[in-house]
Amino acid sequence: MSSIVEGYNYDIFISYRQKDNKGERWVSEFVESLKTELESTFKEEISVYFDVNPHDGLLETHDVDESLKEKLKCLIFIPIISRTYCDPKSFAWEHEFKSFVEIASKDQFGLKVKLSHGNVAGRVLPVRIYDLDPSDIKLCESVLGSVLRGVDFVYSEPGVNRPLKSDDDEKINLNRTRYRNQINKVSNSLKEIISGLKNEPVESPTERKDALLVENKPLINEKSIIVLPFENISPDPDQEYFSDGLTEEIITDLSHIHDLLVISRSSAMTFKGTKKKIKEIAGEVNVRYVLEGSVRKAGNNLRITAQLIDGIRDSHIWAGIYRGTLDDIFDIQEKVSGSITSELKLKLSVEERKNLSVRPIKDIQAFEYYLKAKQEINNFTESSITKSIGYLQRALVLEGDNSSIYAELAHAYYQFWNIGIRIELSDLDKAREFVRKAFELDSDSPGGHFVSGLLEVTGGDARKCISHLKKVLSISPNHPNALLWLTMIYSIQGIAKEFNDYYERLSRVDPVSIMNIIPVMLSIYTGNYQLAEQQSGHLGLDDFSLLTRAWALMYNKKGEEAYAELEKASELSKSTYMFKATLAVINAYLKKDKEVKQLFDDEKFMLWAKRDFQYSLFVAEAFAVLHYRKEALSWVENSINHGLINYPLLFEYDPYLEPIRGEEEFKKLMERVKYEWENFE
Repeated sequence: MSSIVEGYNYDIFISYRQKDNKGERWVSEFVESLKTELESTFKEEISVYFDVNPHDGLLETHDVDESLKEKLKCLIFIPIISRTYCDPKSFAWEHEFKSFVEIASKDQFGLKVKLSHGNVAGRVLPVRIYDLDPSDIKLCESVLGSVLRGVDFVYSEPGVNRPLKSDDDEKINLNRTRYRNQINKVSNSLKEIISGLKNEPVESPTERKDALLVENKPLINEKSIIVLPFENISPDPDQEYFSDGLTEEIITDLSHIHDLLVISRSSAMTFKGTKKKIKEIAGEVNVRYVLEGSVRKAGNNLRITAQLIDGIRDSHIWAGIYRGTLDDIFDIQEKVSGSITSELKLKLSVEERKNLSVRPIKDIQAFEYYLKAKQEINNFTESSITKSIGYLQRALVLEGDNSSIYAELAHAYYQFWNIGIRIELSDLDKAREFVRKAFELDSDSPGGHFVSGLLEVTGGDARKCISHLKKVLSISPNHPNALLWLTMIYSIQGIAKEFNDYYERLSRVDPVSIMNIIPVMLSIYTGNYQLAEQQSGHLGLDDFSLLTRAWALMYNKKGEEAYAELEKASELSKSTYMFKATLAVINAYLKKDKEVKQLFDDEKFMLWAKRDFQYSLFVAEAFAVLHYRKEALSWVENSINHGLINYPLLFEYDPYLEPIRGEEEFKKLMERVKYEWENFE
């Protein structure tokens, strides 16, 4: 059978080790299932080369004969990646995998395929059936010349690492994947790649639930936009807060529209002052449209320009110039958002139209204080948060009772505790008080529900936290912080299915922020420590990345290396309790008992840790390593009481809890946690 593209002998070549097809014949079943799925995916007949009896034992002494070379003239190569496949001496590795990469690199298409929406996919589509050792992953990547990506068929539960089968229950599988859905993903991916090779347009990604991941990015959503930071061209450079604030407010307005994907403020701000071209920026964050503009504010006078650009065609769609005074800012903001919805032909619900026209703060000077406060909170220091509270209090004097201002005050007070820079119970009390006031004025306050969710984490009720965060998303579906916290909570609980759902959304909305640490957290809390270490090697040098890398190394029992990562952080971050809690476990492992005791004698630290399930676990781990069994058990129970229900982690994965796993009290706690984990919703 020939290929649907002239000059090729097959469309798909499936490569595997014979060892992986013995017994239950997993590879044969996969091939049959894929062929059936291809029939419903393609109008044309797709040719698949699959040798049911490969030359598995011929190793490096066997030469590739001419018939195999002809069969390797295919469009796409699917290696079934397993622990046995990653063997440089095997026939499949040397004469199929490496040979295809060499052949494809030199043919008319090359190894990479540019898709119709501008993304790039590889002609090697790996199907992984085992969690691999880091050395095997590096071996694959050395041949591919890029990061190993593909579709996973891995079934995982405590102590289990095997290929996913068609009758496996996704609720038990820690990876929460369904065999049928994974087959569909492979078929859809093949269609995208082949369409790219044939230069055919693909159907609108907005009509598809499953987009092919290419070069770690999903296909571009047709209705997607990034609002670049508006340039401050005012005579006074101190007006920067106003242009940044206007940017954020427009992002917030557009984020209420369910049919529009809007890049978050944190990702958008990374392009502030950039010299990158519009098309390049659109490609980097995977959106179709870009809004850019400028703000000139002189006294009470305003001049705002805005232009909407098609990021794929690099062509202007609409531009507007708005002149007026500060009193006109809300009208201008509404006109800009309205023009975008009109140009993109977005159909708005009554509620969405209402959200676009609402003016949360009516007094202009109060609005300016509100913008300044939000900018200060994002600096994450005690002095900046204190300054933000001052701005918000002044805004209240001018505006009077206001739900948005109260919610932001609650957020500011909570951040003192969250970051671990000021440990006062009164801060939590004030956060609760201002949330209550926000809800009294607006029961659907997104800011109120967001902070309420964070307070429930501190209060120990993960379910209530998730409920509040989901409420935020029902009002503002592109809310990056709600998505970020949901993925963090699900990762810490070791619940991969829900994690994947929200992480996919987060990766689209906030593609260049600290959300890159989240997959590492999932690997840690599902016991995939080697994978976590490998993933953490791709993180940046910011303090959150250093902390996450230290966690990955810590759980791999590489204490000295983990300690070295923490030492690279800024002095400000090293002084926070988040870093100190991590250091407690590392120092306990390194037998630095004096340093651990010094931290545990800090009453404020212990108070802070006692109200957080994640850091309560860290304290428990340190006590367990030091063989203080009674204290370790007490802190494990406290962590559970405050919402940690990750049964596989506690029962088996966590290496630092091993000294107390034989205790009867620990076993009783595990009975409780197992029930809660299996019934968690």
